[in-house]
Amino acid sequence: MKIMTALMSGLLFGWGLSLGGMTQPAVVLGFLDIFGRWDPRLAFVMGGAVATTALGYRWVLRRPQPLFEDCFRVPSLRHIDGRLIGGAALFGIGWGIAGYCPGPALASLGGGSLSVAVLLATMILGWWLAARLLPAQRNLVQPASKDHRRTS
Repeated sequence: MKIMTALMSGLLFGWGLSLGGMTQPAVVLGFLDIFGRWDPRLAFVMGGAVATTALGYRWVLRRPQPLFEDCFRVPSLRHIDGRLIGGAALFGIGWGIAGYCPGPALASLGGGSLSVAVLLATMILGWWLAARLLPAQRNLVQPASKDHRRTS
């Protein structure tokens, strides 16, 4: 059941990315071209994603525990450091150059595009190199406390 839920969630996510135009690099690059022919459609996709996530977290974290795990695992660190900023910058640069970020690239892989396959291969190589070359990181995700509800 856990695998089926993950599969269905992934398919729904990919469908949403495709429906929102995120699997079309021209739409993404048009959104990033604020001084040219700016295409605002992606702002609505992002706004919908943020609203859905915010509501989803509030609803899910009211449950005593997840359906398929023994506890919720939520990020515990709240500070911004150089590694976070550097990673965000690399992500943004890659997104701006390629017109894809990881989710839409995976969703686009079914189209059989060689450029998407090369992008994903280099992305995986980058993850592998980062895991090997950067110092080991402490676990940034810890189980939520028994009272995981947010008061704010």
